[in-house]
Amino acid sequence: MAEKDLYAILGVARGASADEIKKAYRKLSMKWHPDRNPDNKEEAEKKFKEINKAYEILSDQEKRQIYDNYGFDAATGQAGAGGFGAGGFADIFGGVFDNIFGGGRQERRGKDLLYPLDLSLEEAAEGKEVRISIPTQVSCDKCKGTGAAEGSGRKTCPGCRGQGQIRRDQGFFSIAQTCPQCAGVGTVVEKPCEKCHGNGRIKDTRELTVNIPAGVDTGDRIRVAGAGEAGRGGVQAGDLFVEVRIRKHQIFQREGDQLYCSIPISFATACLGGEVEVPTLAGKVKLTIPAETQTGRIFRVRGKGVKGVRSNAAGDLFCTVKIETPVNLSKEQKELLRQFADSLTTGGANHQPKDSGFINKVKDFFDK
Repeated sequence: MAEKDLYAILGVARGASADEIKKAYRKLSMKWHPDRNPDNKEEAEKKFKEINKAYEILSDQEKRQIYDNYGFDAATGQAGAGGFGAGGFADIFGGVFDNIFGGGRQERRGKDLLYPLDLSLEEAAEGKEVRISIPTQVSCDKCKGTGAAEGSGRKTCPGCRGQGQIRRDQGFFSIAQTCPQCAGVGTVVEKPCEKCHGNGRIKDTRELTVNIPAGVDTGDRIRVAGAGEAGRGGVQAGDLFVEVRIRKHQIFQREGDQLYCSIPISFATACLGGEVEVPTLAGKVKLTIPAETQTGRIFRVRGKGVKGVRSNAAGDLFCTVKIETPVNLSKEQKELLRQFADSLTTGGANHQPKDSGFINKVKDFFDK
């Protein structure tokens, strides 16, 4: 993954807009979803993970800028010796150069969390409330997140003397680094809480209800402020991002606000015309099939697609008709078809223009 071009993975130019990146991601994630590739699941899973990783970086403005300037390892914090070090780009520029001028790194909030949520097409189109469980770090209920035992408090950190930083002279520079003893807070607990051992946080499972708006699509993220990991020492919690993934549908394929499906029709209906029932997310509708309809013809049903989160109106439904060949014919039915086929070659009328055109093309090909 580190050697690959993330823009090439999504099939977009380096200067692509956020909307172009999102559109490309949606299209590729639908194509390579493992559920849609049961005969090639291993490769599909690999491609699907690759696409998601590329989108994770390129959809984040800060990570994208780091990737553009310094590469994949810097954007993911995985650079090794000779690169950005174990902490990655953020530690180098946040923990050295900023600190030369008296910066310093201190945890201001807890970590953000990402929760993948699988939805059916119907659920995504209509929206719903979902109840989810998230294993995370929550504020310790015994010490209220302070990390100190009852009756105890916090005292000045002896390591940094309350500064939150430890300064070291390196040649001409004075380097300030976050104090490892107090994690930059400047204070430590006098007596650690028995439950969280002074951390201020404990592992737990958080239950919460998330409102999924109508029209969401694969790759959309819903932000729940303050529902991420609790910060150490009672600082602000991070956020939770619920990322939507639409499951494969047995009838419809979705591309943006449009829906696509295939509709089987009988040979007789294709020849003579008629009405067929077409499924939509809101129920059945009647579709008029004109006489002499050819297989593969696409009919548009306006307003029967999906109304996206940012759309003013619903998209359309596109139905591709497939003429179904009759099976299990009786002896009498086969004889009637033979008579019908013979009748097509008499009378001088051209009943099969595509067939005749193809034969003429083949003849011209071999004549040349």
